[in-house]
Amino acid sequence: MELIQSNRCFEGEQRIYRFHSNALQTETQFGIFLPEQALAGQACPAVFYLAGLTCNEETFAIKAHAQHMAAQLGLILMSPDTSPRGEAVAKGDHWDIGQGAGFYINATQAPWAAHYQMETFVADELYQLVLQQFPIQAQQLGIMGHSMGGHGALTLAFKYPEKFKSVSAFAPICAPSQCPWGEKAFSNYLGTDQQVWLQHDATALVQAKGALFSEILIDQGLQDQFYSQLNPALFQQACDAVGQKLSLREHAGYDHGYYFIQTFMDEHLQFHAIQLEKVAGE
Repeated sequence: MELIQSNRCFEGEQRIYRFHSNALQTETQFGIFLPEQALAGQACPAVFYLAGLTCNEETFAIKAHAQHMAAQLGLILMSPDTSPRGEAVAKGDHWDIGQGAGFYINATQAPWAAHYQMETFVADELYQLVLQQFPIQAQQLGIMGHSMGGHGALTLAFKYPEKFKSVSAFAPICAPSQCPWGEKAFSNYLGTDQQVWLQHDATALVQAKGALFSEILIDQGLQDQFYSQLNPALFQQACDAVGQKLSLREHAGYDHGYYFIQTFMDEHLQFHAIQLEKVAGE
């Protein structure tokens, strides 16, 4: 693991690391914010942030303005890249498939399967790496994300509740098996069997697994230019049906971008701090 960038930020450090990923079979980079407490060696709660289509490991660190509140709360924040990258890695025909669009699933179809193993990368390889390398409270680790990354956060939380103890999302793709982005990605990465798709669909996972979290927080802008792709109402219905508490907050005037994310980021970090504190007390 090689440190390639480190910047002082709110008495902590925002860093970028590079390492060779066995899951992705290529070099990859991730961002991490270490608050002052972590730099002093104190074990801290931590949250993964999964970014959306076209983004990379730096997008969150630069655009989300999360470090100030994370420093106050003593939260470590990790942000992986959104796909494998490199000359040998398959590329897509558009920004919604291929590099920058890994969808946080393990591809089974050629040419994607060789490198696009993002579920294993985040939930196993990177998860283990950060626990080994940084002072993280292993039982106080949450996950959040935006858009494609919101899909990733919701699905990974429901697949691995023993690893991710809190979950929130900004404008997530709630039912990817029922929208053009998801249909394109899943048919390419997973093939045409739509029963397989449902294993990676947040709405279907809630229906199958029931209530796993004391609360889920989702923020959604009502001026979101991609609203028709996101289907928050379907996720709400699924949560209601199984008794999963969901705070779905819809906001007039806000779109799909990072100004929207900045506006509500502090509340998401506070939400994770509270949820993770509850888990620690159990």
